[in-house]
Amino acid sequence: MKIYFDENTNLHLVRGLQHLQEGMSKKEDELFEVVFLPDIFGKGAQDEDWIPVLGAEGSVIITHDLNTHRTRSQRELYKENGLGAFFFTPPSLKNGFGYWDLVQLVIKRWDEIKKLSSKRAKRPFAFRYTTRGAKAESM
Repeated sequence: MKIYFDENTNLHLVRGLQHLQEGMSKKEDELFEVVFLPDIFGKGAQDEDWIPVLGAEGSVIITHDLNTHRTRSQRELYKENGLGAFFFTPPSLKNGFGYWDLVQLVIKRWDEIKKLSSKRAKRPFAFRYTTRGAKAESM
C-alpha cells in the first residue's frame, strides 16, 4: 500500500517518514510505502494525471490542499477513481503549517492514517486532520 504526499509537503518530512516506515517489521499489515508524488509524476503534475493512477493502485494521498475537495470537479475525480485522501488543515490558512507543527501532527496520526488506509477500507474516502482535533474528521 502506497501513501503519497503531495508536492506541498516538505521533502525532508517525506524522506524522514520513508526511512522510518522502512524500519517497520514486514508483517502484512505493516507493508506501507511512503512516496513523494513529484518523484513519480514530476513537479506540477495535473490532478487529472495522477488521481486515476493512485486510485487504480488503491493508494492514498496526503495533502494540505483542501480546495481540491471543495471544487466539485476535483471531488468527483477523487470519487470516480476511488481515491482515499487525508487533508491536513493548518492552524492558519494565511501562514500554513510551521515545519515542526506538521511533523508532530503527521507522526501523531501516522498509525491512524495507516489503519484508515488499509486494503480493507472502503474507497473513496476523505478525512481531515487539524492541529486541534483529537481524531480524523470524515468529510
